[in-house]
Formats: sequence, C-alpha cells, structure tokens
Amino acid sequence: MPTETLEFQVEARQLLQLMIHSVYSNKDVFLRELVSNASDALDKLRLEKLRDDSLDADVSDLHIEIDIDKDARTLTVRDNGIGMSYDEVGQLIGTIANSGTAQFLQELREAKDAAGAEGLIGQFGVGFYSGFMVADEVTLVTRRAGESQGTRWTSRGEDTYTLEPVGDAPQGTSVTLHLKPADPENQLHDYTSPWKIGEIIKRYSDFITWPVRMVPERGEGDEAPEPETLNSMKALWARSRDEVSDDEYHELYKHIGHDWRDPLETIRLQAEGTFEFQALLFLPAHAPHDLFTRDFRRGVQLYVRRVFIMDDCEALLPPYLRFVKGVVDAADLSLNVSREILQQDRHIEMMRRRLTKKVLSTVKDMMAKDRDRYTTFWREFGTVLKEGLVTDPENRDAILALASFATTHDDTEPTTLSSYVERMKDGQDDIYYLTGESRQSIENSPHMEAFRDRGIEVLLLTDPVDEVWADAVGEYEGKKLRSVAKGQIDLGADDDAAEGEREKQTEDYAGLLGWMKEQLDEDIKEVRLSSRLTVSPACVVSDAGDLTPALENMYRAMGQEVPRARRILEVNPGHPLVKGLNEAYKEREDRTGLTETTELLHGLAVLAEGGQPKDPARFVKLMADRLERAL
Repeated sequence: MPTETLEFQVEARQLLQLMIHSVYSNKDVFLRELVSNASDALDKLRLEKLRDDSLDADVSDLHIEIDIDKDARTLTVRDNGIGMSYDEVGQLIGTIANSGTAQFLQELREAKDAAGAEGLIGQFGVGFYSGFMVADEVTLVTRRAGESQGTRWTSRGEDTYTLEPVGDAPQGTSVTLHLKPADPENQLHDYTSPWKIGEIIKRYSDFITWPVRMVPERGEGDEAPEPETLNSMKALWARSRDEVSDDEYHELYKHIGHDWRDPLETIRLQAEGTFEFQALLFLPAHAPHDLFTRDFRRGVQLYVRRVFIMDDCEALLPPYLRFVKGVVDAADLSLNVSREILQQDRHIEMMRRRLTKKVLSTVKDMMAKDRDRYTTFWREFGTVLKEGLVTDPENRDAILALASFATTHDDTEPTTLSSYVERMKDGQDDIYYLTGESRQSIENSPHMEAFRDRGIEVLLLTDPVDEVWADAVGEYEGKKLRSVAKGQIDLGADDDAAEGEREKQTEDYAGLLGWMKEQLDEDIKEVRLSSRLTVSPACVVSDAGDLTPALENMYRAMGQEVPRARRILEVNPGHPLVKGLNEAYKEREDRTGLTETTELLHGLAVLAEGGQPKDPARFVKLMADRLERAL
C-alpha cells in the first residue's frame, strides 16, 4: 500500500491548534497521557491473551519503555501491548476522539483556568495529541498483536497526517516526539533530561501496574547500563492507609477517572471472610458532562489478585452510582471472566451490595461531619442518586436519609425529610411537596396559596426524577408524601363559622359547577370548589391516583404510550371573577359568553401551572376579544 496523506477534520485542526498554542501551562501532562495509553494497551493484550491462548503474541515481559536521544532531540514512549491495525490507526488516531470533539472544544474554550484545560485532555480521550504541546512532529509506529504488518502515522499537528504500512514493526506501539527547544519561561522543560522524565513518572504514574523503564545516561567509556524501572508499581489499594499520601490517591483517581481535579472523597474498603476483596473508590468533585447520556461509561476497574480484568465493570455498582470511579480487586474470581458471567456471579452480587452500602454510608457521614463537602456532592450528584429511590428498594431508606430538598422553610438551605418531620405542625399528617421546572415557578404556583397562608412547609422538587420517586416511595416514617397538586387537600377549617360558610358556598355554586363541567367535558372530569386557592381564580389538579402531565410526558418521551388523564378544575369561590361568573350564570338564559369565560378560566389555570391550552390559537383569540371589549 502506498503512503496516504490525509487531512484532519476541521474540528480536529482547531483542537490541535488550541492544544499546541493556547491553554496548557503544565506541559508535563503529555507524558502522563502517553504512559497511561501504553498501560491500557498492555492491559488489553494480557486480557486478550487470557481469553484466546492461540493469539500469536509475546506476553512474557510486558512493559513500557522510554528512550531519550539528546542529539536528535527525540523522546520515545514504547510499549509491547495490543497495538493497532492500519484501519484502527485511521479511525482512532486520524479523526481525534472519534466522538465528542465538538464538546471538547466548547469546554476547552470555557475552561476557567489552565489547570482545568489540562484535565480535559484525558477526560475526552485525546491524550495522544497532548504530545504536540512539546513536539514539532509526532511519529507513531504500531503493529497489532497477531498481525504481521505494522503502520506508521506521522504529523506535524497542522492540516495533514500520513499513513503508511511498515513490514518490520515490533508488536505494540511506539510514539516518538521530535521535541521543541526548551523554553522554561513558557513551562516547556527539557524533556531529554532523564531527571525530568523520572520526576514526571514518579509524580503521575508511580502506581501504573506495568514497569516503566528507561536506560540511564551512559558515561564516557562505560558499558551500556541496564534499564532502570522508574515506578514502584505498588497497588495503592493493597497498601495500608498510612503508607499512601493523599497526593498518591489523587493521582490514581486522575488516571482512572480522566479528571483534572482532586476527588471529593476517597473510600477504602477491605472485606475479609468467606469472600475477600479490596476496593479503593473515589467520589468526584464535579459531575462529568455526559453523566446523563446513553453512552456514558460507568463502572469501576476490576482486578483479580492484582491482575487487571476490565475497565468500566458495570456489575459492581448500580446505575445510580455510575459517577463513582475506582478499583476493586477480588481474591477468588476466575481470571477468564466476561461481562455476561459477571452479571450472574454471586460473588459479584455480594461485592455490589457491600460497595453500594459503603458509598451511601460515606455520603451520610459526609453530611454529618462536613456539610460543605456534602453540599458540593449533592449539588453535583443528587439528581442521579435519587434514581436509586425508584430502582433500588433495598437501599431506599439509606438514600432518603442522606437526601436533601429545597423547601419553603428556607430560601437557601435545603432540608432533609427527618428535619421536615420534626417541624411539622400539630395535626399535620402528611409531607407536602410540589414538582416543577424551577423554584420560582413552584413558589408562584396557585397550588401553593393556602399552604403559604397557613405557614405549612412544602418541599420544592425541580428534578425530572422527582416526579417518579415521590410517587414510588409513597411515605417516610409513616408520613404520606402528598403532592399539593393532586387530590383533595383538606387543611382543616379555621372554625365552625368557616365550615358553615363552606357548606353554604357548596350549595350556592352547585349549579354553576355542574354547568361548567358540561362545557369542559372533553378535558375536565370534575369542577369543584377549591380549598387550596386564596388569590387565584382557578387551578387544575390531578386526581389522587392519576399521573401528572409531566409524568405522562416523561413516559411518552421514553416511548411508552399512556392514556391522557382528564383532570379536575378547582375554582376559588372568594375570587371576584368566579363570584361574577356565578351571578351571571344565575341571571342569564343566554350563556354563550359565559361558555367563553369558562374556556378562558380553564386556559388560565393550565397556564398558571406551566402547561399550554389545548388550542392556543383559540385561547389567544378569545383573550384578545375580551381585552378589546374591555377598552
């Protein structure tokens, strides 16, 4: 095959220019990324050989090698791992992060500081290109294990790159950087210095499980020295806590979590007994950009007796803890294990239960001992954690105990359910809540009026999942969870006089309510007097057993067809509009105009809760006609 010269995509060129010229102050991270990629390639080869013993690949001395040529000013990072085929080089290297490039560019431009920009390299899987920060030209030579032909990729990081087959490439991948001149003022160090390379490896890659070797400088007349191993290769999770610094834990997290910030919390777990395993887990300090996307890679790394088995082992933690990163090292699992086997393995299920409970108890401890860190955690991950209230009944009580919610009790501080129960008024049996798109829209909802007047606390739930879990949970400590927008709300009469007034109103408005029901029969199954309105003329509510409109829309968005429920229109007998409508109903025989008023009243109630009238054009016309007549 001849040498091909190909053009980078437009976004890829923009990305390269940003990486080369703009944002990175600490250029040392290029070596961390190249070593990390090499380590992944070694893991993949060892696993592939384990699963397919017929694979023609040498796994007797898997390692990473760093070679410096001071005269040529080149630095080479070489591994004898899985390697890449010609097509894979074109797909994985030529196109740059075959997904997410646009998102990477956007976040790169929005990064608030250089440290934040640096971390985006690993997060978006474009670590290979960090080499262009320190090199004028990059050459990659690779051969996939089991294949006879290799591939060479070369680029100066500008508009094009070349691809060509090579016949004598060793197994694995080597990346050679043709280094730029050192420029200390711009944080561009001399990367031909063995001391500098050793310092970077020790700082960023000491925990890599494969040896990272480099031949030391040779003195005049001396024999060629033996390669030195630069990293300790000690599994941090297997070392006692007092042997490991927080910085070492943080660097491990950054390596496996592709993050640039320190983790919010480090969690250690050592299980002994009938089934032994060790775990080192991390709670991130911020939510990844793709946490709620279908392609989000969740799960922790799985090892068996210090041998790497798989990345992103989903079976070890439930989906609602998908943000947790870390390592789990089991003692008794088979080395030749697949994702399908893991889903059925009872040992994996035991580990999953222990790990889940440990993460939840850690968050609860954080809530009690370090409120600021808990606040950060809940702000970033509370929404996803609440999914567990629906999907994990076994741990529902534990999640409820550490959850917090916005409340009318305080404008800024959220509350726990236990604190809400402690503040409940005498005679109050239920925990009241209302869902909506924002705190402001909920607080301005007509449904809140009576609760606000009586000083009854209401939880303000603004996440889409709140619609689902509140219905699924049902109660907390014997107190029923009740939406203030569903069913009849009886907050109790103030006195006998108020009760008598309500009975009189019910009798007085009976005719109007029945007639309004006839006019709105397609959309409304009942019209009744409201006990929750004090200011607004009307509101719409769902029956106690019905789905709310938001929940209906959510199910339809997921492809589930649900029947559209007819709702209930409640009117405020103390409002001048409703009083006038009742008087006009009694006095007039021609009620054509009143029919339009009824339509408008219903439309206004739908708008007030954030919905849309069934026929917006007709609603606007009726409103315009009424406004014109009022002039």
